[in-house]
Amino acid sequence: MIHLAFLRGVNVGGKTILMADLRDMFGKIGYDTARTLLQSGNVVFHVTGRMSTAALEATLEGETLKRLKIETRYLVRTAAEWDDVIARNPFPDAAKSDPARLVVMPLRDAPTRAHLSALRAAIVGRETVDIIGRTAYLIYPDGQGESKLTLKVIEKHLATTGTARNWNTALKMQALAMQMG
Repeated sequence: MIHLAFLRGVNVGGKTILMADLRDMFGKIGYDTARTLLQSGNVVFHVTGRMSTAALEATLEGETLKRLKIETRYLVRTAAEWDDVIARNPFPDAAKSDPARLVVMPLRDAPTRAHLSALRAAIVGRETVDIIGRTAYLIYPDGQGESKLTLKVIEKHLATTGTARNWNTALKMQALAMQMG
């Protein structure tokens, strides 16, 4: 089965992982088909056997700490789950008109409606957010660089961990998963 892994917070703020080293680590732990995309910790790989997403995330986090000496979180989805993330995008117009400012955020846990309401109340700019299951979708009409809607704010109000990718990257990960399938 094909899985997609998104590393949280690598190659920013001093947590540097070379993608060649990441692929090598995946190979050494039995995922020798791993392919990476860009430099921000995006991996597509085959998993044989049955392992829950939570167990897979924990294994990858432990191996990354042990082998690469980097503490990070992984957000893992199956290719079918990622296809669903793409298909259920609540902002199709933004996906077409400004995909670099549409952000998809895999989350560790599904937030409640109360969490979503709290996050929406915390927005001080023109950003828009919606959540479907374990995925947040955000529009940053003025870009993410100066936005007050940071990952820290999002995680605080949603009470879970996540990592953000723009829509272009989300689609490239889907395409890479399809190539590997």
